[in-house]
Amino acid sequence: MAPEESVDASRLLQSFERRFLAARALRSFPWQSLEEKLRHSGSELLLDILRKTVKHPLCMKHPPSVRYARCFLSELIRKPSGDSVTLAESTAIVSHGTTGLVTWSAALYLAEWALENPSAFNHRTVLELGSGAGLTGLVICKMCRPRAYIFSDCHSHVLEQLRGNILLNGFSLEPDATAPAQHPGHHTHNSESPVVAVEQLDWDVVTALQLTALQPDIVLAADVLYCPEIILSLVRVLQSLSACRKDKLTLDAYIAFTIRNPETCQLFTTELGQAGISWEAVPHHSQKLFPYEEHSEMAILKLML
Repeated sequence: MAPEESVDASRLLQSFERRFLAARALRSFPWQSLEEKLRHSGSELLLDILRKTVKHPLCMKHPPSVRYARCFLSELIRKPSGDSVTLAESTAIVSHGTTGLVTWSAALYLAEWALENPSAFNHRTVLELGSGAGLTGLVICKMCRPRAYIFSDCHSHVLEQLRGNILLNGFSLEPDATAPAQHPGHHTHNSESPVVAVEQLDWDVVTALQLTALQPDIVLAADVLYCPEIILSLVRVLQSLSACRKDKLTLDAYIAFTIRNPETCQLFTTELGQAGISWEAVPHHSQKLFPYEEHSEMAILKLML
């Protein structure tokens, strides 16, 4: 970065910091200057702004109102593509026989981690298992510059809502989820938007042929460890994804979950061990950005497939 550009970025960060700490009206923030800088600076500048605002030490000690923080983040997150992350969700925890029509806490937690670790997704093909309403994936598509993102779920009502949320946020959908693997050069490093697709994946009946066609570089899942049967199915799918790798390189998976029942978590790690899948706990990230229950204990496991 040229010296004059560094000075401009520093002044911009200082302006955001002062206004946020003073809880100034959002319209007073230098959004136009930010958009101009983002054309050349990328997501690193957004992360710097997060550190100067919602992740500022003063906000850690004396957090602003949830409403103010949410409005600020909503405005900030739409700057790279000019559109906010907007979701249609069910108001019921269980609707149409599924829990996938609402956003659960672990999805927010995983999205926060992704915002602090954008390099994990940069120019890579991501497969998300059990995408639900799609918040985690939409945040990653907006902020972390993946080459391609494949959302997946099994329930027809969830898939319908998921496709609607993706279109609502300004992304176009590939008709075939295998498009990223079939056309690896389609998304270049200079492209603003990733290739986005939705795949219907029922973990109990998905075939090796279907998984082989996807060829992800990284796998994600959030809040999917809620019963023993689901855990067994998930581990089988992870094993199959590893076996289907054409390049035979290690496939990383990040599984985020709320610790509701320690025995369920223990079952998951036990099954991973029996399947020969190594894992490690991901350190907790530094700041809560999204509103979810304070008493919720959440974790992310990194699996090496």
